[in-house]
Formats: sequence, structure tokens, C-alpha cells
Amino acid sequence: MPVTVRFAPSPTGFLHIGGARTALFNWLYARHHGGTFRLRIEDTDRARSTQAAVEAILGGLSWLGLDWDGAPVMQSQRIERHAEAARRLLAAGRAYYCYCTPAELAAMRERQRAEGRSIRYEGIWRDRDPREAPPGVEPVIRLKAPQTGETVIRDHVQGEVSVANAQLDDLVILRADGTPTYNLSVVVDDHDMEITHVIRGDDHLTNAFRQTQIYRALDWPVPEFAHVPLIHGPDGTKLSKRHGALGVEAYREMGYLPETLRNYLLRLGWSHGDDEIISTEQAIAWFDIDGVGRAAARFDFAKLDSLNGHYIRSTSDERLVELVAPRIEHLLGRSLDGAARARLQAGMAGLKPRAKTLVQLAQSARFYVAVRPIALDEKAERAIAGAGATLRALAAELVGTQWSAAALESRLRGFAEERGLTLGAVAQPLRAALTGSTVSPPIFEIMTVLGREETIARLEDAAAMAN
Repeated sequence: MPVTVRFAPSPTGFLHIGGARTALFNWLYARHHGGTFRLRIEDTDRARSTQAAVEAILGGLSWLGLDWDGAPVMQSQRIERHAEAARRLLAAGRAYYCYCTPAELAAMRERQRAEGRSIRYEGIWRDRDPREAPPGVEPVIRLKAPQTGETVIRDHVQGEVSVANAQLDDLVILRADGTPTYNLSVVVDDHDMEITHVIRGDDHLTNAFRQTQIYRALDWPVPEFAHVPLIHGPDGTKLSKRHGALGVEAYREMGYLPETLRNYLLRLGWSHGDDEIISTEQAIAWFDIDGVGRAAARFDFAKLDSLNGHYIRSTSDERLVELVAPRIEHLLGRSLDGAARARLQAGMAGLKPRAKTLVQLAQSARFYVAVRPIALDEKAERAIAGAGATLRALAAELVGTQWSAAALESRLRGFAEERGLTLGAVAQPLRAALTGSTVSPPIFEIMTVLGREETIARLEDAAAMAN
């Protein structure tokens, strides 16, 4: 049977990093096996589900490059189908009406606590005649779960796990208002979508036992399960916002590339020997569930930054300009014309080796397209202090100089020697004048990118400020 997997987020918030990894694992498994990757939006919690969250999930998956097959399935549109399955179980004698009132259930739980017993429904209406039902009580439908033996799951990650059926009570599958419960909806949807493998976080492992019982009661094949350990913070505790438990859109805003996030999330809990840098093509070729470990993975921003730096260095200058130009426009409060973008592209080769994120890259590149007179930071102001005459003389010297990095370096060295200065004594105020900072790519590269006219004009601006 062809492999079919699904990613089934609830649209009660954005696509968080753990959900993104689950989606990635499912996507890779489908692509590796030549199967199908489906998307289901589990929006039956109408009070908390929002259209904004749906759009954020779709946008986050698209940005990550995780394309799904077919149209997304909206779970809320299938409620009647879920209810139909509950009624089928009722007709087959595998489910029953329960007329317990909320007060009766509360009293049952209180008694169990007082006696030190597990909190569970005691099957009061399991074999009771519905004709004894009290008037005015709308019943729920409960699954008539097996009471002896055990439910066993052979999980691709967790191994063989089991639970004694005596520990699982008769769960509600259809509420009194006719709406299905989560476990019933998931089973019906996975069956109808022909899901062969359920790959999800291990916080759903307990649901797997319940869902397996529902599958068997409906005489449907049970899909294979793979419950992946959750992501922890670097200190080993549950992942929180301070660790990186953010929405995917936050990582986009922080300047991470989608290929970086795919590679990083892949390595959070899955391995292929000692490989760290893994392209998407390699991931599809190599990925399988047997590479997923049982231990919780630890999120590490330092590793993420290092990996992102690698991908930035590997990205074409043209694409980087497209990615950073909007950020620079936001910083400057204006649009960049074609000439400015061309200057950015010419300088990108010298900028990208120093950047770990697109935010850093945009900040370091903005001097190339800044409007004169460019702003100087405090260190740059100190670097040009007292250097007005030197900068002015250098501007005049450069008017007739051949405009190449080698010729400019030769002329600058000669200029320093003629005045009994070290190269650094000239280069540092020159760097400050051209970039507004004391840290930048090689100065001769900068001059080449800026061009003769802009370089000389910035030197004259700085000379005026230094006086």
C-alpha cells in the first residue's frame, strides 16, 4: 500500500517549531518513499481556532518549502461523518448511551480520589437498559472498550508499548450536543484520508491506545505509529519561548533561511552518521524513521546561528539581495532603486562571510545604499577626529587613480608613505568615512563597489565633519 502521511495542526496559534519539525519528518518520509503528504487543519475547537492561525500555518509550511498533496482537509467540515461513525458503533453494540449527569460524574471522581483510586468512568451505563434513563438528560455516546487483556502498539520510535485495558475506561466519542470528541475525529479522518503512517510527537502516545481501540471497534486497519520525542531547551527542560519555542514566522523575521531551518530541525532527533550539513535532496534520499532517536533533542541557538551562516555563505548574491533589500528598505524608510540594488549585489560577496542572520546582513550592508552624508557611529566619529586634512587630501589624490582594488591599495600605501603615516592611520579614518563604522569588509573592496564619485563624496563629507 502506498505511503500516506499527514500533518494535522490545530489552528489555535502559529506554527511553532515543534510542529514544524513534525511536518518536516512527515514530508520527508512521504518524499523518500514516493508517497503522499496530506495536510489536515484540526479546527473543531471553534472557540479557539482562528483564520489568522490557519493562514499562519499555511504560510509557515510554504516558507519552509513543505508542499502538501491535495487540498487541506478542514476537520470542522467533517463533523457529521464523525458522528456517523459513532452511531455505527452504537448500532453494532460496540458503543452505548451514557446518561450520567455532570453531578454524578463529579461525585464518582471525588469518591475515587478519596479511596486513592485512578480517576476513570466506572461503566455505569455500559450494560444498563436505556429505558431506565432519567428524563431530561441528553446522553453522550461512549465506546464499549475491552476490559481485559492489553492494547499493544508496535511503534517505529518507541518500540513495543502496551497498556492494560483495565486502565482505559469507556471514553466519550460523541458529546451530548452531537459533536465528536478528538480521538474519534482523528480516527475517522485518518481512515478516510487513507493514512498509513502516523508520525507525531510522543505527547500523543497515550492517544494512540485510545485510537487503536476505536479503529478495532470499527473494523478498520490501524495505521503504523511513530511517536517522536519532543524538543527540549539546552538545559534539558521543556522548550519555552526563552529557549526558542517560537512560531516559524519569528525565525523568518530573525533572519534565518528556510533551508537552514529544514536542516536544523532534521538534525533535532534524527541523524545520519556524523553529517551535520544536509541538503534537502540528501535528506529526502536518506530520511527514514529508523534514524529517529528516543531521547529528547535539545534546541541550541548557537548551532542554529552557525548553520545559518553556512547557508548564507552558500546562497547566491542575487538571492541574498532579494532577501535583504526589504529589510534595508525598512531600516532606511525608503525604497531602493536599481542602482542601489546593483551596488548591494556587487558588495554581497564581501558581506555574507561575516553574517549569521539576514538581520545582521541587512545591518552590515545598509552603508552601501545610505544617503549622504552617511551617519557615523561613536567609534567612527572618534576615528575621523583630527583626520579632516588627511581625508580631504586623500579625496583629491583619488580623482585620477585607476579604480581597481589593486590600484587603490597601491595608491593608498604610497599616500601614507609620502606623509610618514602608517597604512592603518589612513585606512581606519577612511573606513569610518565610507561605512560609518570601524568594522567592515576589506576597504579596497568597498571603494570598488561604491565607485569613484561616491567614495570621494563620502570622504569630503567626513572631512567636513572632522573639522
